Amino acid sequence: MKLASWIISAALAVTISFSTATAGQAEGLKVGGKDFTEQYLVAEMTRLLLEKKGYTVEKKDGLGTSIVRAALETGEVDVYWEYTGTSLVTFNKVTDSLTPEETYAKVKELDAAKGLVWLAPSKANNTYALAIRQNNPKTDGITTLSDLAKAYKDGKEVLMGATAEFPKREDGLIGLEKKYDFKAGRANIRPMEIGLVYNALANGDIDVATVGATDGRIAAMKLILLKDDKNFFPNYALVPVVRKSTLDAHPDLEPLLDSLSAKLDDATMQRLNGEVDVEKKPIETVAKAYLDEAGLL
Repeated sequence: MKLASWIISAALAVTISFSTATAGQAEGLKVGGKDFTEQYLVAEMTRLLLEKKGYTVEKKDGLGTSIVRAALETGEVDVYWEYTGTSLVTFNKVTDSLTPEETYAKVKELDAAKGLVWLAPSKANNTYALAIRQNNPKTDGITTLSDLAKAYKDGKEVLMGATAEFPKREDGLIGLEKKYDFKAGRANIRPMEIGLVYNALANGDIDVATVGATDGRIAAMKLILLKDDKNFFPNYALVPVVRKSTLDAHPDLEPLLDSLSAKLDDATMQRLNGEVDVEKKPIETVAKAYLDEAGLL
């Protein structure tokens, strides 16, 4: 009887332990992401990596910059990929000119006070850039942002296609106008979704477009990026950022996400973004194929 009781108690303990572990894992992790191709890709790659490790994942992508950051701070999201320049200027209000290494170190330090941990930075730098098309009389001869500023100061009607966020950001048009001493003027700004600026530029509806430097459509459409000759735009290294409480509970997340971060650079992200935006492949297909190719799945 004693032996039977011991066996029953042991079995019950194992069952309770297993149930507790399962319940804990069922709580899962929440992966955030912004509302453009590169972010959809890294959010999906993160989901696939976490699910491979046995996590239950809820993906919350397609969010605006401020919304996903707030979600991370409040715990509505556990992890998402942010850009160092965005945190530096938009969230921490630092406008000093810093090297890429200094930018990463500064946001890592400042965001640690908010319970956020910046993991290893990738080599993908999706900084803002302004692009023009070839053979446009209104922009022919413009090769730098100083040239563009002069055109606006001379009263030329150069139509700029931009996301709704860009004209309102210190690391966007607000700071750009201060640095280069010009005013584009409301009449010359055409707010639109990031995916629409490329067709608008190609069709002649706008003359200059705000783009991300790792966008695959730049090369495909043979666009010209204007040189930031006064080095206004900070470095925008793509980095996984995790809540400290989440990382404390799941320390295996750091080497897992760092393994992906180590693989990403400008050329890789341009290629993957191009597969989605130019070749029209599904996000899920491109993300999984890349992880297989990189030996991460």
